[in-house]
Amino acid sequence: MPHSPTSGPHIVVIGGGNAGLSIAGRLTRARLGHVTVVEPRTQHVYAPLQSHIAGGTARASLAVRPQGDVTPPGVRWLRDEAFTVDPEARRVHLVSGGHLDYDQLIVAAGLRLAWEQVPGLPEAMDRPESVSNYTLDLATRASAVLRDLRRGTVVFTQPAEPASCGAAAQKPLYLACDWWRSLGVLDDIRRVLVLPDPVPFGVPDVDRELHRVLDRYGVEVRYSREVRSVDADARTVTIGHGDDEETLSYDVLHAVPPQRAPEWIAGSGLSADDDPHGFVDVDPETLRHRRYADIWSLGDAARVATRPSGGAIRPQAKVLTKNLRSALRGQAPTARYDGYSVVPFTVSRGTVVFAEFDRWGRPRPTIPFWRSLSRERRSTWIADRRILPWVYWHLILRGRA
Repeated sequence: MPHSPTSGPHIVVIGGGNAGLSIAGRLTRARLGHVTVVEPRTQHVYAPLQSHIAGGTARASLAVRPQGDVTPPGVRWLRDEAFTVDPEARRVHLVSGGHLDYDQLIVAAGLRLAWEQVPGLPEAMDRPESVSNYTLDLATRASAVLRDLRRGTVVFTQPAEPASCGAAAQKPLYLACDWWRSLGVLDDIRRVLVLPDPVPFGVPDVDRELHRVLDRYGVEVRYSREVRSVDADARTVTIGHGDDEETLSYDVLHAVPPQRAPEWIAGSGLSADDDPHGFVDVDPETLRHRRYADIWSLGDAARVATRPSGGAIRPQAKVLTKNLRSALRGQAPTARYDGYSVVPFTVSRGTVVFAEFDRWGRPRPTIPFWRSLSRERRSTWIADRRILPWVYWHLILRGRA
């Protein structure tokens, strides 16, 4: 499927999520070439709102819009899916059987939810008592299940890295606890959080705040534990660390699965040989592929040595645009991505702990006169719940922010 001749190089973007549309919009506005986005889904979901949906502070309809409506002006949307890439021939082979030839390729394919990696988890998620904030359908189910619960045991799980904003698994827990406390039933519900690390997040200022929140809600935390299996019939989840295992019974399971890059990336030779997760092997600062100078990547699928998050995409898109412009001029890329990422923790139904950091875990606040937004605040709730969704739909996806 060759593209029709236009002025400038043909830039193919694989993936029409946050990363794909953000970079497509920027490149089109910069007039760097003719941009085609390959994306099979017809509905675009603003993933951060799924935590609010699961926690009962947003309607599901607010998180979804038609893909065609959010594709930036001037960008061609091809409703198809990448099957493999031939980097030597500069060709993307599509699931439909066609192909796209490119001059520059940007991989923005995100991560895949690997439910199958935990025995019994796919079967459990078919049950009404199993929910998650990582798909729109399961988040919608979570809203009703958590809202109506009055007694029993709820187990929340968080996957090990890599995960797309993995700590977002904690957000529905805090929102639900605040709701149950307002109803006077918090003490009748056992709350268990299973974490893969010895701390809630890994940034000291943020951990101090989250420890205080966990204590406030009386949450039982199982640190440094992984989910090993789920028995949907018995409603049990087995967690462990080394030889130490524990089986927890649950009335409600809020699960977030392991995640990995789509398999076609490694199958196309675009990942490093030593990478079990199959990320695109880019220079983490320039976002250019280490072996193929005409291939770039950003977002969750890129190996950039920082925690993946939606908030990390904006600085990545700025850097990639500058470096692609340099490359098209025959110059070496000079812009650098420092690993900035951000995770807003909704710790109540009106406050947020805002975690901003670089790839070394150092605080990187975007408001210069505040050392950090990691203190629990009402103002950051307003930003997370009200302002950022508007900015996403109207500015970020258009390449304007």
